[in-house]
Amino acid sequence: MSRSASPQRTGILGIVRSRGADQLPAVVYHELVDMLFSMTLPIVGLGVAYVAVASLIALQWGWIAGGFAIAGALVTVGRVLVIMGYRRANPQEMEALCLWERRYAVGNYAFAALLGGLNAWVLTMHNPLLHLITVSMVFAFGAGVVARISVRPKICVVSLLLATVPTILALAIHNVTERVSPMHGQLFAVEAILVALVCALSLGTVRHLCRLYVTHLTTKHDLMHLAKQDELTGLPNRLRLRERFQEDIRAVDGGRTGLAVLYLDLDGFKTINDRHGHPTGDEVLREASRRLTAAIRATDIVARLGGDEFMVVQASIGHRGEAELLARRIIRTLSAPYEIDGETLRIGASIGIAIAPEHGRDLERLMACADTALYRAKAAGKGQSIFCSDEDAIRVLQAA
Repeated sequence: MSRSASPQRTGILGIVRSRGADQLPAVVYHELVDMLFSMTLPIVGLGVAYVAVASLIALQWGWIAGGFAIAGALVTVGRVLVIMGYRRANPQEMEALCLWERRYAVGNYAFAALLGGLNAWVLTMHNPLLHLITVSMVFAFGAGVVARISVRPKICVVSLLLATVPTILALAIHNVTERVSPMHGQLFAVEAILVALVCALSLGTVRHLCRLYVTHLTTKHDLMHLAKQDELTGLPNRLRLRERFQEDIRAVDGGRTGLAVLYLDLDGFKTINDRHGHPTGDEVLREASRRLTAAIRATDIVARLGGDEFMVVQASIGHRGEAELLARRIIRTLSAPYEIDGETLRIGASIGIAIAPEHGRDLERLMACADTALYRAKAAGKGQSIFCSDEDAIRVLQAA
């Protein structure tokens, strides 16, 4: 029997419709959230710098700077704990991902507000060196959030504004209130304009980078999706089947449950193809695929191997009787009449079944066992399901 592979489909990407997900494809949103939690060092580095600067200022100017230092330390520790918690939890559900994203956002907003607050307070004093240090931290923070979290533009934009707006306002106020040297006020006004300009340019960069990231990730996942999809039927192909089998076989290796591989072939399909043409045959294959998908559980997978051959991997079975019941349901479902272009057509199905771990734990070996049983089912009169026998398994093992 032909087993030509065709492209695979993993199923249509789910769309996340929540406030944090911006109606992104679910798999893309998941990867974007992962990116938020992928870098701890920049957060720790800037947090340590902030605490160090605020502590040094506190040595001369007192408790206000000390309060900023303590708050900065607490916020930095909290942000690191959130990142560690996310990595331990490894959330997969969209609701959980949105919750963790909000936790990340709160930490980012808190640090940005502390940075903006420290700048606003320092700029009330006349100490150019302190001004240089604290304003430089704002620039470092802004560059960091644009580079790291522009993939989540709301968090990035709000953080930038929380850090820069107090700084810009404080520079503008200093321009008005301090006249200690020629051009003093004008230079502070220029600095306020420069910070505002850099902030505005950063906001434009955020938009561009976000669009670029989302387009790249969406294209990547679409290509992966198409690579695992059967072009005609939309079913998974061999590549996706193999991936799912590797996931499901772990439970078998753990000794907790069994797994069934059902190899099926459509009876009478060649006659329909020859008599009514390939377009009609293709429509029969598409309808058969829809029926197969409806016949299995959400935990199982059906794949098209090529031609009129399909395979079902039935996961987590307690005994072989469950596989037999599924095979009977599939045969009954596929044998019902097909209404194609006003004509009533009929086909059937024959199925060979192999069981893991009884007949092996390797997909190729299980497929070969099920294929051998399928030949016997067809020879016995078609429309039947037959289990791989011990003799079949031995022949397959000897032929390997």
